[in-house]
Amino acid sequence: MRQKNCMMGAHVRLKRIVSTSMMITRARLTHARKRTTVWLKAFSLTTLLLLAACTEDPAKWSLYDVSGHLPDLNFSLQAAGNKTFTQEDLKDKTVLMFFGYASCPDICPTTMAQLSEVIKKLGDEARDVRIIFISVDPHRDSPDMLQAYVDAFNKNAIGLTGTEEQIQKLARKYRIAYQIEKPKSGDNADVYDVTHSRGVFIFDNKGKARLLASDTEAVDLVTQDLRQLLKTTAGK
Repeated sequence: MRQKNCMMGAHVRLKRIVSTSMMITRARLTHARKRTTVWLKAFSLTTLLLLAACTEDPAKWSLYDVSGHLPDLNFSLQAAGNKTFTQEDLKDKTVLMFFGYASCPDICPTTMAQLSEVIKKLGDEARDVRIIFISVDPHRDSPDMLQAYVDAFNKNAIGLTGTEEQIQKLARKYRIAYQIEKPKSGDNADVYDVTHSRGVFIFDNKGKARLLASDTEAVDLVTQDLRQLLKTTAGK
């Protein structure tokens, strides 16, 4: 009954905020341009957060518990060295995954720095933790350039991208929205705007989606929950 009432409440709250449901960051690089858009029509991250609030044990985690609300980690993208990288390359790893692009002026480097600090605080416990940074801007972000970008923050990080179709498919799977404003004919092809959802998806060592952290979460809280996740899944 408690679960049913929570779901009903979540539905009511969702209707009230549906018009502002996405957590979006806009990086303004130039004036408005022709838009290529990937918007999710049904569920957004806000929907996910409302559903996460209805878990049986909401006090267990400081972050949002998304167990059962997102699919297992499953993708095929391009890594540095022209290598195909899939979830199989992350077997037995705990994964911190977020979407963005290398020339993002604020949110992405801040998130990378915060996650790097989490890894540092975990110390030896982070040996099987990986940060996965997925670029939604494959035109400007090559796999090799992405890897150099994340290496500057942390050696436990992996930069990935893919074709527009691959990225769109993965974004839909995890309820990510992003928008690319393509340049007009005659303008610099490498100068355009990108907007994207923000948040860090945390998967356990079996590829199960477990937690969602906003970009405003305190490093200590993320570290605390990640340490707890590592302990509860160790040896499983």
